[in-house]
Parts: sequence; structure tokens; C-alpha cells
Amino acid sequence: MTKTAIITGASKGIGAAAALSLAKNGYDLFLCGNNSIRELSDICRQCRELGVQCTTYTGDLSNSAEAENIVMQTLSLYEHIDVLINNAGISHIGLMQSMTEQDWNTVLSVNLSAAFYLCRQVVPHMVQQKQGKILNISSIWGEHGASCEVAYSATKGGLNTFTKALAKELAPSGISVNAVACGMIDTSMNAGFTPDEITEICEEIPCGRMASAEEVGDFIALLLKTSPYMTGQIIGFDGGWGV
Repeated sequence: MTKTAIITGASKGIGAAAALSLAKNGYDLFLCGNNSIRELSDICRQCRELGVQCTTYTGDLSNSAEAENIVMQTLSLYEHIDVLINNAGISHIGLMQSMTEQDWNTVLSVNLSAAFYLCRQVVPHMVQQKQGKILNISSIWGEHGASCEVAYSATKGGLNTFTKALAKELAPSGISVNAVACGMIDTSMNAGFTPDEITEICEEIPCGRMASAEEVGDFIALLLKTSPYMTGQIIGFDGGWGV
């Protein structure tokens, strides 16, 4: 039976790379984005050219009703859900005391609450199937924290603990829950850094460079092949930066 995966934040960056990597591995896909309709459609087209079924969905994942719609539509199209990749995320750069409540709540809603909303909808179906894999895309800052990224760091730290706790709940049902804690990845989220800042950061990374989104996508596909016995893990993909 062909496996099916839901991927959020799939219009670009890590989400898009994961979609293409999973398509190469034969997954049918349900790709979710917020408002990047053209980019999302282009990724979907590329996935279909690889011989798999692919559907797109645009909506605000901070709204819990969207999670229900996503899962209902996926089941209607594909009848089962094998993989959920919670990748959607945003950052807010600036001093903590300059943040508004709206700034804080927006980052919290997209980076953490959206993962909860989708897991709440997906898990009953995975439990019924007695199998499934949930993969949360986190960050090195979820463990170490980053100056001027307090909200982002806090939500990724919360996502890490959410991953561990949910893994304990779902392990008896044969469902694994893990997270990938990414380091410096060459995506639009890091496009605000100057070349000099990028050079300075890369000097701190033992591998001496940023990773490409495609490297993360291929790593995600590899993780999905592992035994469900590997669960509750926060797996660093940071070139040794977090060691």
C-alpha cells in the first residue's frame, strides 16, 4: 500500500524539500501552506511528475478548525495517514521587551499550537491503524535559546518537550514521535543575515557551512524508514554546532 504524508509549511524551504524527497520515495502527499499558493502549486506539480498523487491546501494553521479540515480531506482522498510532518514555523527577531502580545501569540500559535491541533486530529486514525510516524521540525534554539529570538526559542523548546511527552503516550500503539532540531539551514528564514554574519556563524559550525534544505529533506526521508522503536528523540541536524 502506498504511504501517505501530510506536510505543513510545504511551499518552500525544508517543507518543500521534504515533499520532493518523500515523493521520490513513493509517498502520496497532502501539502499545506498559508498564502504561498503559487509556490505550493509548483512543488505539488514537481511531486506529481515523480509519479505520486499530490494535493495542496492553503489555510491558517493557527486556527484549530483548519487541522480538522486537513485531516478530513486527506482521509477522503487517500483513506489513511501514515506520516505527519509539522514543519510550519515563523520567527520574530527583536528584543523581548519590544514584543507585543500579538507578536508572542502569533509565533506561539504557528510554531507550537498548530502542531498540537494537527496531532490531535491525526492521532486517533494512527491509533486505529496501529502505526504511524509524527515528525516535528524543531531548532537548535529549542535547546540552547537565541538572543533576540525569545519567542521562537521558547516555542521550539516547547515543541521538543511536546515531542517527548507524546512519544510516551503513543509508543504502545506503534506510533513514533520524533523531532529534528535544525541548525543553520539555507532557507528564506535566514535570508535576513548579511554575508558577513553568515560567514561569522559558519565559523562557529564544525562543518563550516550551512546545510541546504535538500539535505534536511533527505534526512527526513531517512528517518521515516527507521523502526518505531526509535521514538521520543530530538535529533540534531546542525553540523556539530550544538555539541
